[in-house]
Amino acid sequence: MGIATAHTAQVLDPNTRVLAKRRVHPRAESFAGLETAALADAAPGTRLEVVIEPTGPAWLPVAVWFTARGHTVYRVSSAKAADLRRFLSRHAKSNTIDAHTLARLPLVDPGGLAPVALPATPAWAGLDRHVRAATRLTREIGERKTRIIELARQVMPEIGAVLTQKLARVDLAVLEHYGDPRTLVAAGEQLDTVIAEASAGRGDPGDKADAFRAVAGSACELYGDNAAIAFDVLADEIATEIRLLRATETERDRHAAAREQDYRHVDPDQLARSLPGLGAIGAPMLVSVLGDPDRFARGSQVKSFTGLTPRASETGDTDRKGQPMSKAGNQALRTQLTRSADTARRHDPQLAAVYYEQMVHKGAVHTKAVCVVAAKLAERGWRVLQRGRAYQLCDVDGTEVTAEQAKQIIAERYTVPDDIRAQRRSKKSSGKAPQTESTRPKRSTRRPSHYPGSPSAAMDVKPGRTRRLTAPTA
Repeated sequence: MGIATAHTAQVLDPNTRVLAKRRVHPRAESFAGLETAALADAAPGTRLEVVIEPTGPAWLPVAVWFTARGHTVYRVSSAKAADLRRFLSRHAKSNTIDAHTLARLPLVDPGGLAPVALPATPAWAGLDRHVRAATRLTREIGERKTRIIELARQVMPEIGAVLTQKLARVDLAVLEHYGDPRTLVAAGEQLDTVIAEASAGRGDPGDKADAFRAVAGSACELYGDNAAIAFDVLADEIATEIRLLRATETERDRHAAAREQDYRHVDPDQLARSLPGLGAIGAPMLVSVLGDPDRFARGSQVKSFTGLTPRASETGDTDRKGQPMSKAGNQALRTQLTRSADTARRHDPQLAAVYYEQMVHKGAVHTKAVCVVAAKLAERGWRVLQRGRAYQLCDVDGTEVTAEQAKQIIAERYTVPDDIRAQRRSKKSSGKAPQTESTRPKRSTRRPSHYPGSPSAAMDVKPGRTRRLTAPTA
């Protein structure tokens, strides 16, 4: 695929014989020429298998045009194509080699290819774009908040003790007006007014103002009049980042509202939201990424699609367990499922039992146990969408329970003990485990005969026998 240049295409028959080579541009007549060359000597009704890489936005026109013509389009990961390319050509890389590699993938790994599932309706396409935009803007908001905190700590090193974890409106208002600690110290009653307006009357503005003045005064005492700290420039940069943060939040909220509207068209009964843990954000993301649920034949395919399943490692009669996740598929969906799973295992007894089994009996840490629950949650979400029925909380024996009964069951049977949870954590304060005589590594007393500073022979003593090492003669 070429982003600013033409695409390179090769046509292979089932015997890997090259039938045609073309340079293709993203135009209908260019795609039609490639189709004509590929089907020149084929029987009527023959369909093409088009294999492409996800190279920027260049893959979309190819997928749309050939899918509309009735052909099957596969979009493979760049890592898989790179591995086969490395095998076919170890010392060269060209567009022709890349195209030839992609054309061989349906023959080399037919089971590892999944057809591209394009949105079937305008609402589905809009949901996909709004989900992507809202997710990207949310990530930018987090990065921008981190940047604001870093800049604030440069001018006021102790500001972290005053700021809230998520940067509340009060924090942003104070930093936007008084990013310079010198102006913050001299603000007087104006600081109390800014805090009172930003907090909308909640809390005591005087206490918050005193805390800000304390860290600002400490910074002024620390830096003094040192020319290395440009207080006014850093304050201006903080204000710029805050204004950009507000603009990003406004755009995120706009896309989130449009996402909700499209989601209600695609999933009018809000079946995805009937699952625990999938709320305003998780349900639209699951529906948009999974697409048509009928394209998956089994739940295991859904779990593999999300990348939450462990990699396979088998040889002979050996099947290695505990392998890392494949992390294939949509990263945003995988992240959302793991966050939703941590909430779902607190409300669903069956998912709580899975988490309990992983933590208590299989020695998993919290993150690993949540990932296992996330894979189960993805499979259940697919099943709900496929059947068209809302999710029902059940006990481990299949008995339907209410939300209150489910919480009671989890509290009584599937609550991980605190001592086991503490054992799964890694703490520096606990120090290293004490060594006993049986676990302490043995040090060898053997010393080479030419050990500097000692002309005598070295002795190597072992239980049951004694061996003397003689020194070389002069």
